[in-house]
Amino acid sequence: MTSLRRCMSFTLRYARHANSYYRPAASTTHRLQRCYNTEALPKPAADGDPKQYSPKIQNLVDEISTLTLSEISDLNQLLKVTLNIQDAPMMVAGAMPAASPAAAEAEEEEEDAAPKSVQTHFSVKLTKFDAGSKVKLIKEIKSLTSGMNLVQAKKFVEAAPQVVRADISKDEAEEIKKKLETVGATVVIE
Repeated sequence: MTSLRRCMSFTLRYARHANSYYRPAASTTHRLQRCYNTEALPKPAADGDPKQYSPKIQNLVDEISTLTLSEISDLNQLLKVTLNIQDAPMMVAGAMPAASPAAAEAEEEEEDAAPKSVQTHFSVKLTKFDAGSKVKLIKEIKSLTSGMNLVQAKKFVEAAPQVVRADISKDEAEEIKKKLETVGATVVIE
């Protein structure tokens, strides 16, 4: 740090001196002197060596280790408020009793009997359409999708199969399917 400070002060003195006595022409280039830190870097710690902590951290640990449990609790609360740390639920190891083999088999049977997954989000896909009702279908697609104009709706219909709406409820998917089928489209709910 001191070598960097010396380098900076030398550079500033040199710049002040050069500016006050000698003003070079605009085309003259200046040579900059580079200052390097000559202090040796500390060796990295080997994997088996204990980590070396700063004296400030060591003093904090020494002071905290002398506190009573009630003082530690107060310190904990103050740190949570000061640093805006939320309380997180803690899992206690060994809080759950070990399950017997018969109970484990019963749980597996219940899991097998229960449905694997229930689909809650659906997609409505336009697979094909009747060429005679293309105009009606384009208008219906424009009304169903927000932010789409007639030209975009036409390109969308002509590029079938396309997903009209995705991640919607089953009731909404059924309504959209019904509307599109009335104007001559073949629709699939996935």
